[in-house]
Amino acid sequence: MLTFDLNISITMPGLPYARRIDEAARLGFTAVELWWPRGEDLGGLARRAADAGMETALINIDAGDLAAGERGFLNDPTRQAEFRANLPVALELARQMGCKRLNALVGRWLPGEARESQLARVRDNLAWACDLAAHAGVTILLEALNTWETPGYLLTRTAESLSMIDSVGAPNLALQYDIYHMQRMEGNVCATIAAHAGRMGHIQFADSPGRGQPGTGELRFPFIFQAIEDSGYTGFVGAEYLPVGGLDGSLGWMQH
Repeated sequence: MLTFDLNISITMPGLPYARRIDEAARLGFTAVELWWPRGEDLGGLARRAADAGMETALINIDAGDLAAGERGFLNDPTRQAEFRANLPVALELARQMGCKRLNALVGRWLPGEARESQLARVRDNLAWACDLAAHAGVTILLEALNTWETPGYLLTRTAESLSMIDSVGAPNLALQYDIYHMQRMEGNVCATIAAHAGRMGHIQFADSPGRGQPGTGELRFPFIFQAIEDSGYTGFVGAEYLPVGGLDGSLGWMQH
């Protein structure tokens, strides 16, 4: 039996975060995940989750101004202090919310410096982050994104993420596998899950190519969900999609 969580950042734009947690509970979820809640009262958010009895499956480390196209800055030499200042804050929020997984977006390629040099900086930052997170019992996750929506992102395929994880060598660094992004980049979703489920710390999904809920695109989600179950994966499966026709009406997949 799969354990689903709801990404309250993408599915409920415009609502205050505290209300999003209550809304997720109303819809029948017992766990949520979220992008970094910039400008929110972090302590209040944690209290609201506790009051609602809501588990937190995943929190994204601050990845910058997402609306402006930023997707992390572990590669950016001018923003190392910003990243390293945010991680302890993220770990404290994770502690308050009982969350054991933090996702680190690595950044988009910066013209003027070789890609390998930027990847080396990412590697160093991940090693540092994993060391700090290990003391809190937290796993850092690494996610590949598709180039259709995020041109220049430094990790765009499963193999690239796994190679980076291997090169860091930290026991608390794992793959975040996003079905939507990887369907767009490489396909073979079920085969990849079967091959690498043991290295996945978290799985997310949306249909492709529009990033709506299951049933709005080309993917066969009953088959995919069964493949996740068959793989032996026991972590959370996060609904990270743009609801078509409203969030309430988008949840038919929960009856898989």
